[in-house]
Amino acid sequence: MIDLCLLGTGGTLPLPDRALSSLYVRVNGRAMLVDCGEGTQVGIRRLGWGFRCLEGVALTHFHGDHVTGLAGLLLSLEKAGKEEPFDIYGPTGLKRVVEGLCVIVPKLSFPVRLHELPLGGGTFEMIGLDIRAFPVDHGIPCYGFRMKLPRKGAFDPEKAKALKVPMKSWKALQEGESVRVGLHSVKPEQVLGPDRKGISLVFSTDTRPCETLYKYTAGVDLAILEGMYAEEEKEPMARKNRHMLFREAAEIAREAGAERLVLTHFSTSLEEPEEGLISAEAVFPGTVAGKDGMTMRLKYPAGREPAAMEISRIEDW
Repeated sequence: MIDLCLLGTGGTLPLPDRALSSLYVRVNGRAMLVDCGEGTQVGIRRLGWGFRCLEGVALTHFHGDHVTGLAGLLLSLEKAGKEEPFDIYGPTGLKRVVEGLCVIVPKLSFPVRLHELPLGGGTFEMIGLDIRAFPVDHGIPCYGFRMKLPRKGAFDPEKAKALKVPMKSWKALQEGESVRVGLHSVKPEQVLGPDRKGISLVFSTDTRPCETLYKYTAGVDLAILEGMYAEEEKEPMARKNRHMLFREAAEIAREAGAERLVLTHFSTSLEEPEEGLISAEAVFPGTVAGKDGMTMRLKYPAGREPAAMEISRIEDW
């Protein structure tokens, strides 16, 4: 399963109850961030899922509301006693941006590894997720991220017995390891069925509707998309600043066949995003307006069904 928390749902400027863009993603005790806007450290402490388990961050682009929390995050990781490498993925120019932000950061107890992604995007793995970075339309290099948690095929005990694999070795095979049986090696694919349906999600902010966004949102269990503006009269501003209306995000989710839609990255002019959901719900029923501290748990689907999802909110956020 995948656990998610919206640490910050604000765009451009922080508000007293709305930090800037950041998503915490956790899989089997391993964690990463997507974006690291101002307020990210505070959100992680409120969340209580930990700093040490963070293995890296994927940055959508280099506007301040998505990266200004990075220096403080690295300092918090240092204070938490992190020693393992920390990976940062982002567009071309990542090294210059990180070095500039981290002038105030002393020598760290852990290595920071920088990975610049090409303009056309690319693929990488983090915390057990297969991640595809794809370019979107924001006027500067900017990515959305499609994440997939794969799922191995079901274990077949009868096949294992036929190959004389002792029960104590079954778990290793289920976890993808080969085991020795006498003079022979038994591989996982010999006792596992075909791969089962995994879990998929997309996170994308700061973009106009574009072909790549439709393409990589196709069929996901969850789409977390920006809803910078709710009002239709803000469309000229959305076009000028390369952002989306609630309705436009809902149209993407509907046309791409996403199972669920959560909106984030709200303008400071939106005091109560939930009040603007009418336009989105008319297009994509069940659209949810994200809030700082909102947690989501995606569980492996049963058969061909979509992944099950639970939504809650951290108390006293």
